[in-house]
Order: sequence, then C-alpha cells, then structure tokens
Amino acid sequence: MTYRAANLLPDGHCFFGSAGGCSTGFYCGLNVNTKSDDDPVRVAANLQKAASVFGLDASRLHLLNQGVSANVAYVAEPTQDQMTADGVVTDQKNIVLCIRTADCAPVLLADYAKGIIGAAHAGWRGAFAGVIENTLALMVEKGASLSRIAAAVGPCIGQKSYEVDDAFFRQFCDKDAGYATFFATGRAGHYLFDLEGFCRARLEAAGVFNVSVSGQDTYALPAEYYSFRRFTHQGLVKKTKCFPTELSGIVLRG
Repeated sequence: MTYRAANLLPDGHCFFGSAGGCSTGFYCGLNVNTKSDDDPVRVAANLQKAASVFGLDASRLHLLNQGVSANVAYVAEPTQDQMTADGVVTDQKNIVLCIRTADCAPVLLADYAKGIIGAAHAGWRGAFAGVIENTLALMVEKGASLSRIAAAVGPCIGQKSYEVDDAFFRQFCDKDAGYATFFATGRAGHYLFDLEGFCRARLEAAGVFNVSVSGQDTYALPAEYYSFRRFTHQGLVKKTKCFPTELSGIVLRG
C-alpha cells in the first residue's frame, strides 16, 4: 500500500507501505532498512523499486543515517547512509529526500513556489526535541515561507496503539503543561500518546497551517505497514536495528 497526501504534489511524494517489495521472511515486502540483516541485494532492489515510482534511479535517493535527534542538514547531492541527521532540506531537483520509519512519523514538507522541500523523522524523541521546527527553520533560511509550506504527516503509530508510562507523560508535561492534551488515560499508571496529533500541533505552532495527516495506524495495520512496536510485542526483534522499515520520500521534479 502507498499513501499520498492531498496537499502535496501526487507525482512528487509517496509514503510507501510494506507491500510490493522482494524481501522475504520477517522482512517480507518493501523493506528498506540498510542496517538490518535482510539480504542486501533484496534491500537494494526494494530501494530501486521505490525510486522508480519517481522515475529515478536508486542513486537519487538521499538516505539519512537516522537516529533520534533534532539535527537537520541541507543536501545538494544525494548520499546514502552518510549524512547523520533526522531532518533534511534541499532546493535541488531530482533528489528524493527519504525518511525510513516503522511507527515513527515521517513528515514531508514543500514550498513549491520557492522550490524548497524538506523531510523529517519524527519519532517522539525527535519531535519532542524540535526536529520539525529545525527542519522548517532551515527551509526558511534557504528562502521558503512558512505561509506557503505544505506539510504532510505520514502513517505512524496511532494513539490507541501507543501506550506509554507515567514517566513519559511527565517528561512532556514538565516541559509544557499544555502537552497533556496529547495523552488519553490508559490502564493504571499508563497513557496513550497521540504522536500524529503532536506533530501536527508542532507544525501549526511554528506557523504552518496547510497540514494533512494520514490517520493510518502502522501498529494496527499489519498487512499494510511495518511496526517496530508490534514486532517487539510479537517477540520478532532479535537484534538491534534488525527490523524492517518502510520509506517515505519527496522530490522536486526535474
């Protein structure tokens, strides 16, 4: 399954799901996690399949060495797993800015009038630390306008599936009491966190109001999306970094 946001150019972005790739077993589908122990030949073929959706070679995919930071960088030429950052911006054509996720929120951004795009890996840590705001700031530095930016929050873990403990809840509310609105009461001593809503609110607080969200819960849709939390609950994650991820990408067409 693929998802495209209504407020981004349909031929210039895509939130890919897990279906359609050539990986097998635990990684079955369109796995693009180059740090996993999946067959690298199959991962490379999956990346090429994703790139072909944009009419490009896989060498035009810019793959970040992602972590859980708020670090953002500008790219003029695509590289793969060489740039350590969780947000990226470009004004160059035919570079697909890519984010890899398996529950975290991929956020794709575009000021089409100015020809500037961005992408952010917004897990809770990155979103909490400001990766969305930092990506927007770099776009503005390069000439984008917040009033023109369209932002799309792609498929990620949904609130009903995202149980967190009291310490998690307190970390957010100690920073801003208003963040309590993103939590629903769960079982005793636990809460349900709305990552998608939090990302949308961070975009709007920064001055971006053309925002779409997918409403698709990666945990609850096993036939359509990978989910690190679901795999962990199933006892399938045996080694660090060894789990499948899907791809989200945005590009300025040449």
